Amino acid sequence: MKDVKKLVEEANKIYLRNFKPITYFERAIFFSWYCSIGNCTYCHMSINPEKHKKNTARRTTESILAETLLSKKLGWEIGFISGGMNAYSQIEFKNLLEKIYEVYKEKVWINVGPLGPKALQEYKPYGLGVVGAVETVNPKLHDKVCPSKPVKPILKMYEYAEDLKLKKATTIIIGIGETIKDYELLKEFIEQNKIDKIHIYSLIPHKDTVFGKTKVVEPEYHAEWIARTRIDFPKIDIQAGIWVDRVENISLLLKAGANSISKYPSIRLFNSKESKTIEKQSKKAGREFLGTMTKLPEINIEKELSKLGFDEEFKQTIKKKLNLYLKSMRKNQN
Repeated sequence: MKDVKKLVEEANKIYLRNFKPITYFERAIFFSWYCSIGNCTYCHMSINPEKHKKNTARRTTESILAETLLSKKLGWEIGFISGGMNAYSQIEFKNLLEKIYEVYKEKVWINVGPLGPKALQEYKPYGLGVVGAVETVNPKLHDKVCPSKPVKPILKMYEYAEDLKLKKATTIIIGIGETIKDYELLKEFIEQNKIDKIHIYSLIPHKDTVFGKTKVVEPEYHAEWIARTRIDFPKIDIQAGIWVDRVENISLLLKAGANSISKYPSIRLFNSKESKTIEKQSKKAGREFLGTMTKLPEINIEKELSKLGFDEEFKQTIKKKLNLYLKSMRKNQN
């Protein structure tokens, strides 16, 4: 087997043959603190699943739209729209997607669990594609880690998405008990389901979960999964999930073939030393960082809101939320 350094070098060459030397941040927008499953062992909701099943709390729509507008102005891509499964009815979620589209002016990835053909048809005007949260392609490990989230319904969703000409993405978490030998299973999964995009996350050990005391994987191991994927799938969109304690790994992960980075509290830590490191690490990898994690642009809120087809009262609620975000970010700026 080739060592990781050689794999990364090969993957970087393949990346540069197929993409421009750029990178960017993708922000996942979450809408609720509720999940009808609540027992995936890596998730913080597994600590007290019954509590999360009863807590149907959802973020306000104006808060979600303020975050969407802010992401747009800062040059951040939206990784996907997500939240706990079954937090919204089909009609409610369609209305939310319609509003997000009004603000973002582009279709977004949808990650809300397995969807049937009727729901996909309803969401298609606002959805770029669907994300199947598979987490691991090792069947035995999947049954252990995600006992109530079978893969079969996700595979059916991919079939429906194919019929509707929607793109398909998946999420994978490494560091939960798999080995690099499982990569062959991932390769087969991507091929069979014609996956367009993959999010490769490194486990964040949440306190008191099954993985609470699990050691974080070495950056080379994360890079190897990305590099092998890039080598076998030159044109696939790869997103590397990082965390606050792993920003120093970004250059390696980008050289391994990742298109973008995610899984980072970009608003709360705007212009922090970690955010500055993200931009420096991108440059170190030979990539131009699109957008900004450190310099807050002037945003004419009234002008931005005037472009939206919402009633004035609703626009004012968005404005209040947006100002709260900006106030917090300006503290870091100063």
